[in-house]
Amino acid sequence: MFKISSLTAAVLLATIAVSAQAGEVEVLHYWTSGGEARSVAELKKIMQAKSHVWKDFAVAGGGGDNAATVLKSRVVSGNPPAAAQIKGPAIQEWAAEGVLANLDTTAKAEKWDSLLPKAVADVMKYKGNYVAAPVNVHRVNWVWANPEVLKKAGVAGLPKNYDEFFAAADKIKAAGLIAVAHGGQNWQDFTTFESVVLGVGGARFYNDALVKLDARALGSDTMKKSLETFRRIKGYTDAASAGRDWNLTTALVMQGKAGFQFMGDWAKGEFLAAGKVPGKDFLCAAAPGTANAFTFNVDSFAMFKLKSADAQKAQGDLAAAIMGPEFQEVFNLNKGSIPVRLNMKMDKFDDCAKTSAKDFVDAAKTGSLVPSIAHGMAVSPAAEGAIKDAVSQFWNNDKISVADAMKTIASAAATK
Repeated sequence: MFKISSLTAAVLLATIAVSAQAGEVEVLHYWTSGGEARSVAELKKIMQAKSHVWKDFAVAGGGGDNAATVLKSRVVSGNPPAAAQIKGPAIQEWAAEGVLANLDTTAKAEKWDSLLPKAVADVMKYKGNYVAAPVNVHRVNWVWANPEVLKKAGVAGLPKNYDEFFAAADKIKAAGLIAVAHGGQNWQDFTTFESVVLGVGGARFYNDALVKLDARALGSDTMKKSLETFRRIKGYTDAASAGRDWNLTTALVMQGKAGFQFMGDWAKGEFLAAGKVPGKDFLCAAAPGTANAFTFNVDSFAMFKLKSADAQKAQGDLAAAIMGPEFQEVFNLNKGSIPVRLNMKMDKFDDCAKTSAKDFVDAAKTGSLVPSIAHGMAVSPAAEGAIKDAVSQFWNNDKISVADAMKTIASAAATK
């Protein structure tokens, strides 16, 4: 994490005081695909209805890496947005720099402590004070499928384990179609990898290896088997995957060109935005071997310090709107995720979302609710980035042995 000097911090606050316009909220986010863009539009409408000016600052790149780079530049130059899409341990790192606003007044008025699971509320706080507002809960360990492709290939149903998965993939490949739709970006590689680790080793192993970064787990036979399974999946992807965005990859499944995709439930937002019906036009299931576990990714907006009273009021209204039942429902219906706010009615949600909501609660009770390392919820950004690079190098270079990959990942896990 970069460091901000006291002088830079002073310049930052002074600049904010000048640049923040009354009632304006500039929001930095990376929701630029179809389902995501519709969701952002709803938040903009809510804020405009309160007579605030919405200034959209969208940075393309589904994993958020591009947005993080732009945000760092903006903050260092003393010109941050009012709110930025930040999540997980990165929230704590930004808060430690002293640049985030205290949202306790809004949180208390809106009763956030009683509306959020403690595990989520704790991520949104720094030293006991709210500094970010959570938007949703994504389940990452999904696999998506095109039922027509499965039927054409003679695959009876969604695979429950990797033996079934590879048998199905062989049939799809034999039918002349892409078995596994995959995009060529490191966060997509890592999304698949963490689901494989969870499916092969279970929630306890996942927690030891990818959350605690335990050296014994990272060097174990279970990790070896996980990497072998991960590499085997690569053999079922198409040659054109390099550099392809995740939503274009989802489109391959949607168009009947591919059978499966490992991706979080934001993929469902793309299907729904295209008018596709769950259970009919596309299928969803927990990734092989992970039916009783849940890797979560909570999107959130961290709020930056503002001096103008009008700007602070707009920022508080933004935080309240994000957690409000109206936005929680509309946003998550569009995005494919589930509300982070507890006790929300799920009547309007599809079966994939209802399954996700139930599994979220059940996994929390059984200890198999684990944070997604691929999506910034588990470890420091530095360690995550280093491990992500190691995993992608292994995925993209067949000459790297499993043993060497294990050593590289273990070394990356020690990154501070």
